[in-house]
Amino acid sequence: MISRHLVLLTAAIAVIGANSLALSPIAAAVAEAFSGRSAADVMTATALYGLATAGSALLLASVADRIGAERALVRALLVLSVALGLAALSPALWTLLAAQALAGLAAGVALPAIYTLTAQVAAKGRESQTLSFVLTGWTLSLMVGVGLAALLADLLHWRAVFTVLALAAVVLALGISRCHDWGTRAGGATPSSFLTALRIPGIRSVLLNVAAYMTAFYGLYTYLGPHLGEALQLPASFAGLAIAIYGLGFGAAAPLGRLVDRHGASAAACVTFAGLMLVYLGLMGAAMLPLVLLALCLGWGVGNHLGLNLLMRQLAELDPVQRGAIMGLYSAITYLCVFAGALLYRPIYAHFGFAACAWASAMLVLPALGWALGQWRRKQAALRCRSET
Repeated sequence: MISRHLVLLTAAIAVIGANSLALSPIAAAVAEAFSGRSAADVMTATALYGLATAGSALLLASVADRIGAERALVRALLVLSVALGLAALSPALWTLLAAQALAGLAAGVALPAIYTLTAQVAAKGRESQTLSFVLTGWTLSLMVGVGLAALLADLLHWRAVFTVLALAAVVLALGISRCHDWGTRAGGATPSSFLTALRIPGIRSVLLNVAAYMTAFYGLYTYLGPHLGEALQLPASFAGLAIAIYGLGFGAAAPLGRLVDRHGASAAACVTFAGLMLVYLGLMGAAMLPLVLLALCLGWGVGNHLGLNLLMRQLAELDPVQRGAIMGLYSAITYLCVFAGALLYRPIYAHFGFAACAWASAMLVLPALGWALGQWRRKQAALRCRSET
């Protein structure tokens, strides 16, 4: 049975994700409210939001290790609600930019706290299943949040979008503060930070895999729309359909988390990363076949969900005492890779096209596959030693 804790955590991710994605479809409407500004000017707010989230996750996420992840999440959601309220009332573009930067600071604390609480409340043997459920909040933000934002902007006003999100953040903060029994929190005498977390044995190899994995996704995702519109001459609605199908695959993968728990994370990681490499290679081969691309987007969503699940689970299990700081590093790397992916893939797309971008993504997943195979071999060796003794 799905607990109230997991529903609240999933909803919190959905609200945070909706704010990060909602500005794109309503940027033109927002620009009209600020005379002399363009939609591109408005989208600067998204860049500031991403940078603030990365910086906050790196420097402030460890607060959860000191005061408790549930308290950190409640405070972050309240700050987020204030930021969204300011965005709704913005009289000029600079205030909207400042509001989104403040929202990024709140998100950088909230997301690691959510992942920490997910690990705390997960039942033994159901860690991946629990994390999969919470990760569906990103699907909700992509498939429901963005659509509702555009609808609210059309029916009411773009300011209504941020007003509704601000109210939702307040409601979630109250719900989380009144919800008890968030699991056992591991406490440590030494204050944590991203510097102490980086000294944890094994963390650097996992974080390098996260960086490569995220760059592979965001780099290809960034140029999927331009490829469909420019190279294949398809309407914008087709690109929207491709993204929706990706989101459908991401959400549909949630029940597969129980298979990870049943068969073991190391074996599941080998299958997942190998499968994701095949999907990327398939996208390379089908770059000029629109319908095949749509089908592969479904598999892309499934593989990406499971891969994220496995990487995050590995990080969460490294050191429970510093889980907030660890998840802060994860979130910081994720948001930095949004920029890194777009920047690094730009010359690849410009000179060689989408197929070359897909090949680059397949190669970037290769380190994660090698790491997974190493983990699986060590586990098999340990089982053989036990059976011999």
